Formats: sequence, structure tokens, C-alpha cells
Amino acid sequence: MTLQDQNPFSYPVLVADIGGTNARFAMVDNATAPTRMCAKTATADHADISAAIRETVLAEAEKKPRTAIIAVAGPVTGNAIPLTNAAWIIEPLKMIAELGVEQVIVLNDFEAQALALPGYQGSDVEQVGQGSLRVDATKFVLGPGTGLGAAAMIFAADTWIPVPGEGGHVELGPVTPEDFEIWPHIAHRNGRIGAEEILSGTGLPKLAQAVSAWMDADRDFGTPASITKAADENDAVAVKTLEVFARALGRVAGDFALTTLARGGVYLTGGITPRIPRFLTDGNFRAAFEAKAPHEALMNKIPTFIVRHPDPALEGLASYARAPEQFAVDRRGREWTTNPAQQPA
Repeated sequence: MTLQDQNPFSYPVLVADIGGTNARFAMVDNATAPTRMCAKTATADHADISAAIRETVLAEAEKKPRTAIIAVAGPVTGNAIPLTNAAWIIEPLKMIAELGVEQVIVLNDFEAQALALPGYQGSDVEQVGQGSLRVDATKFVLGPGTGLGAAAMIFAADTWIPVPGEGGHVELGPVTPEDFEIWPHIAHRNGRIGAEEILSGTGLPKLAQAVSAWMDADRDFGTPASITKAADENDAVAVKTLEVFARALGRVAGDFALTTLARGGVYLTGGITPRIPRFLTDGNFRAAFEAKAPHEALMNKIPTFIVRHPDPALEGLASYARAPEQFAVDRRGREWTTNPAQQPA
């Protein structure tokens, strides 16, 4: 099967965004139907994904899904796909046997995020700073959540091509004089500081610890939520931590914009982004994004956005379910059907 020769989906299509804590489900009834939310449930409340679907979706569904398209955090390899931050193991053949679906497709979570980018409109996004959107140009999504997810969406030959990867692990070094004083306090991993070591839910407390040491302050922020809460109360360490965070995020976002020439925009998503809007819109994020000599003039034309859509990964999967012909998604090794001859090796 080539990217241009894919079987159409059988409706209804169940789309699922499976995270470390929660699983979200929605239904696409046909090629012109809107996304119909079905359920949000804690993964810990169910033995596996099949049980979760039976107990939260099928119990209320008038028509059972014939296709399931699932987004998971992590690589999709083999017939048993473990989740990075939850006890579930996604087993597509077991889902086919137990749920009666005809087809299961499993994609990377940021591939799903990328699939949503061409369809955003109106209040789905909030622009940060200047820049003009170029229609049918490359887009990039960057998401500080538990980790730092990244993916490109390239437009070529009248087709959108999602390109997921491990961009969250690129190098992140100091730039400003303040950075050079803070960076020695940041713990290294195997001799390097990757972007995810700072720009993520797991990394933010590490950054706060480094800022505390630099400011000679006694703070012990154990969670991202404790840092954002303290910043809302104008705690000096928390405020400085999020200022440094936003500035570093702007630099990394700018690097990806240059790498992919993302004239279609760079989009910020993930669990942390909606909790720190004032640090993303005060000008420092955008200034760091544009400070890419000798290409400042190019960078100030590329727009940046905060994603405000409540379920971007689900919407991306739903867009794909409605119009698979518009997206060149590589389903090889990630699609299972009732035909044994079509199963991944």
C-alpha cells in the first residue's frame, strides 16, 4: 500500500486520544459529520482501551464504530504498543476481536496534533505577535506538556503531509547574559541539556530549582501547577522561571520555524501553554522567536499562535477520518484490519 493508495474508512469512525492520565473519545459518523464528543475518562479506571471503549462509548452509542483511529504518546511499533505514562498496552488485533471493529489505525500523538493544523479557524487559535499566515504553507506544532512534542505539517503536491519526530530533544543552550548565569545550575543529562529538560512538565520544576539557586532563594516547587500558581501570586522565583521558560520556548519555536520555513505558522499546544498566556503574550516569547540573525526580517513575517481548541489531537484525527485523501499519512505498519494478510509484520 502506498501513501496515495489507501483504503477508505468505514463509518462510523471512533477517534481516540490516549494520554498518560486521560483517554478522550469522539465519533465521526460520516465524511461530512462534525466531531461528536463521546467521553473523557481516566486510564486508571479501566483495565485497557477495549474496556474503556465498552464502558464509556459503546454503552451509549446508537451505532457501533467500524473503524478506530487512535493517537498515542510514543512510537508505534509491533502488535502491542505500550503507553509511556500509563499501564495500558494498545493491542489492535485484540480490539478488532473484542469490539467488532473492522480496522484500527494507531498514530503518534503529535502526528494527530499536526493533522488538526490546516482546519483551525476563529477562536481555535490566538495569534501571538506579528506575522501573516500564508495559505498552504508548512506549519509546525510545538507542545510543552508532560514532555515536549513536536511535528511539522508540510503541504506538497496538493496534499498535507504530517511529519512527527523527536524534536523536543534538540539542544538548548544559553543566549542572554541572564541565561549564562542560570544554565550552570540546570542538571545535565548525559552531558547535555535538551529542550525537553526545561520545556516540559517534568522539566519546569528543574528550571525553577536552577532559578532558585541563581537567585539564592529558598523554594521547592515540586510540580508545574505549583509554579504557575505561585507566579499568579507574583512570587519572584516563579515569575522569573516562567519568563526564562517563555524566552527559551520562543528560541526553540524559532529554530523549528527556520528549519521548516513554516510560513503557515508555528502553533503552541500542550498542557502548559494554556496556563501561562501572559508570559507568552508579553513580548518576550515573540522577541526570542524573531531573534535569528541574519534572518530577523523573515522571522517577523512568520506568525505564532496559541492553540485554544480544547481537544486538538481528537480534532486532527477527526479531520483525517472525514477526508483521508487530503492527508498523506503513512499507515504502513500502523494499520490492522480483519484481513490477516494486511496485518503489520
